[in-house]
Amino acid sequence: MTAQPVRPERSGPETASVMSVSPFKPPLVRAVFRDVTPMHISRPAAWAAASVTRTVLTEIIDGARKAAAEEGRKKLIPGDLLSAIDRNVELEVGSKWYDHSPTFRGLTGVLYDAKGVIVPLRRRSRSRRPSAVVGAHRFEAGVKKLLLSRGTTAVPAMVRDLDGIASVFLTDLARDAAVVVREGGVKRFGTVTLAMSGEPAPPPSLTDSRRAPSARRGDGRTIGRDDVLAAATIQLFGGDLRQRALTEAREATRSTSAD
Repeated sequence: MTAQPVRPERSGPETASVMSVSPFKPPLVRAVFRDVTPMHISRPAAWAAASVTRTVLTEIIDGARKAAAEEGRKKLIPGDLLSAIDRNVELEVGSKWYDHSPTFRGLTGVLYDAKGVIVPLRRRSRSRRPSAVVGAHRFEAGVKKLLLSRGTTAVPAMVRDLDGIASVFLTDLARDAAVVVREGGVKRFGTVTLAMSGEPAPPPSLTDSRRAPSARRGDGRTIGRDDVLAAATIQLFGGDLRQRALTEAREATRSTSAD
């Protein structure tokens, strides 16, 4: 009897290393991308998007853990999330979620219309079409796995916020990846360099030279791994988090084949 080939998504030594990268599985990633664009997403692109999302959520959770530890707690609460973001501006991602979460309600400011009337907070859409906010519950299982992998748990409100941030972040990542494909590369990506007044600016770092290229290769109907990495450079504006996210995504996709 001839042995059947093993599907790479489910088993095998190469996939085992990739599966350990993210609790957000490719089917979920593909579902989010389909909400945003009709373009096909390659297997490496799905793994890259999952890996980047995992890296971002891990950094947020670790920051919240430190805040909780300072108060002698192991279970995370929404206040720990605020502390983590306050201490590290790189963690301020998925900001569209902030308008929908009680955790951030007092921080997003009061909006006024042209007549000076306060604009009420947006309510959840009842549209049948999924959105980053309505579909946030899809991330609950992955968020809980990620929390456990970091040796912690969280109250339901904190899990909800992590769900929402992950959903909005991945949705924005998908949208920017589609833009990269349509425009043929990154059109709105730059670098900010800090220097003392009167002193010459330092030369670009080695990490800057390894960033996503300005032009892409491939057809205009498929989102590839490099398109997702380019989108990550747009979503993550700089610093260690972006570099780590790109490095881990490349490692996660090293053994995958394009489809």
